[in-house]
Amino acid sequence: MKVRVGKRVKDIPALWYEDQKVMFIDQRYLPHKFKIYEARTVRAVAFAIKEMVVRGAPAIGAAAAYGMALAWQLDQDLDKTAAELRATRPTAHDLFYGVNLMLKAAADKKNVKHAAKDFAESIVEQCHKIGEHGARLIQSGNGILTHCNAGALATVDYGTALAPIRIAHHAGKKLFVFADETRPRLQGAKLTAWELMNEGIPHAVIADNAAGYFMAKGEVDLVIVGADRITASGDFANKIGTYEKAVLAKENSIPFYVAAPISTFDFNTREGRDIPIEERSENEVHFVGKTRITPKGALAWNPAFDVTPARYVTAFITEKGLITPSRVRDVA
Repeated sequence: MKVRVGKRVKDIPALWYEDQKVMFIDQRYLPHKFKIYEARTVRAVAFAIKEMVVRGAPAIGAAAAYGMALAWQLDQDLDKTAAELRATRPTAHDLFYGVNLMLKAAADKKNVKHAAKDFAESIVEQCHKIGEHGARLIQSGNGILTHCNAGALATVDYGTALAPIRIAHHAGKKLFVFADETRPRLQGAKLTAWELMNEGIPHAVIADNAAGYFMAKGEVDLVIVGADRITASGDFANKIGTYEKAVLAKENSIPFYVAAPISTFDFNTREGRDIPIEERSENEVHFVGKTRITPKGALAWNPAFDVTPARYVTAFITEKGLITPSRVRDVA
């Protein structure tokens, strides 16, 4: 992805592996500061995943794979490493996929470091294909709503939901992106807007509860979001607030697309109600930065994800092309 560092624009992935350490763009400091987080131990990688130095299902999967590679290079117990990494965040399926892929590589006596790098590169390739398939859905003049950040930061490069937007923009299509702020961590306001600015893509950040207003005005032509886990029935989990956008899109006859690689499909989970939903600290709701916005003593609940039923999904945009919810079981 294009990143402005000082006066220079560089192409930098969201994370990479070098010299026996995992390097991350530290997303906790964006958009105001650009910092690199170095993880030299598995514990540091686990911290990066749990504390959202890195976030987004495919990027978490790559981080977990790199954590396994680091343990392999340090000659540490891979089963214990796998357990530590799996315990960081329960909802994103790609995390478990990446860990299991590295365990299989080790069992097959393969170089786990090379396997992890190949896995990360495959994510980038898949995201580019998602972008190519999804860009065909975008017409010049379209307004596109997206929720949370499903861009390069969430996927190593290109993005899932942002990949079609990137490719359509670079193909010369005129478009406008409505980026939900995405409370409580503001990934849309902070990260999606930062990526769109770096690419020069026209956009506006909107409050989470403003999406219906712009839909009703006819300014939103399609919705594209990412996913953290897609079940065998086509129900899927994504950042909290996604379900609301899907219902609003249905009510306003707006196509609702979910962009995700095949690795995000969890065919062992039948329905949305079977997906484990991560509950995060209530302080993420009480505070914006260091400023408390709720009365002291108030209670807050903070589910990180919600589940959108398959009936609200027009199609899944994958590296294999478009898949309707009724065809998800065929993919297995």
